[in-house]
Amino acid sequence: MEARPVQNLTLTWQTAGGASVALLAAGYAAKRLRRPSLGSMLREAGILLALFALWQLVGRLSLMSADHALDRAAWIHRTELALGLPDEAGWQAAVTPYPVVVKAANYYYASMHFAVMIAVLLWVFVRHRSRYAWVRTTVVLTTAVCLAVQFIPVAPPRMLPESGFVDVAAEYGQSVYGGAVGGVVVAAQLSAMPSVHVAWCVLAAVTVIVVSRSALRWLIVLHPLVTVWVVVVTANHFWADGLVALVILALAYTAQWAVRRYRTARLAAREAVEPRTAPRGAPVRH
Repeated sequence: MEARPVQNLTLTWQTAGGASVALLAAGYAAKRLRRPSLGSMLREAGILLALFALWQLVGRLSLMSADHALDRAAWIHRTELALGLPDEAGWQAAVTPYPVVVKAANYYYASMHFAVMIAVLLWVFVRHRSRYAWVRTTVVLTTAVCLAVQFIPVAPPRMLPESGFVDVAAEYGQSVYGGAVGGVVVAAQLSAMPSVHVAWCVLAAVTVIVVSRSALRWLIVLHPLVTVWVVVVTANHFWADGLVALVILALAYTAQWAVRRYRTARLAAREAVEPRTAPRGAPVRH
């Protein structure tokens, strides 16, 4: 029996875009019907789906020829080795003799990327609404910059068999890139740099650690650790892909901090120079 590819949690950009418009319209209608909580939830879902649609669309576009995507990937691998970073092919070779481990890694790569991020966003929106804007803005900024970088096609390491890499997902019939799944077109394969998998898993971990007060919140650190291991042993990303993603995430946090500090300073300066107006009806002293 032929192995079936793993179902990736994805939609076409057309479907995601249409659903986004429908959700935004429904959110506006709910607001008009004086259902602000429902309206806010629908609006936020529409915004995130619009971002996802843009991500899917960018996967089909590029600013440079895809002909050199393999050359860029090979250059990244050579540069990593020259800098003394561990060889991803060696990490993968350590697990390939264990099919159960490899299959579990493939499933984790295909499913947990979206599942954890959606769960964290929903949790923050429902339980910690005041922190949601910060989290959502971080997701949007980080993903948008990653999308801009992905206009330059870079092949994943699994496309470099001459460097010792194996496409273990395809080998076990678990690839999320093997064409359409149930009529749904999967994400582009030449968007390895930077790794949105790494950016999102670290973002989710930071969110839980900062927002939650539970002593168990530190368990979320396991998610980025496992994700980084998974993207390497499945040969879907280089170390460099994850490092660039972390830099982008740090820049997103820094940008928000700088804007917040600027607004606070500007408000303080305005309050310092503007004369305080006496309350209406209060006696004026001479």
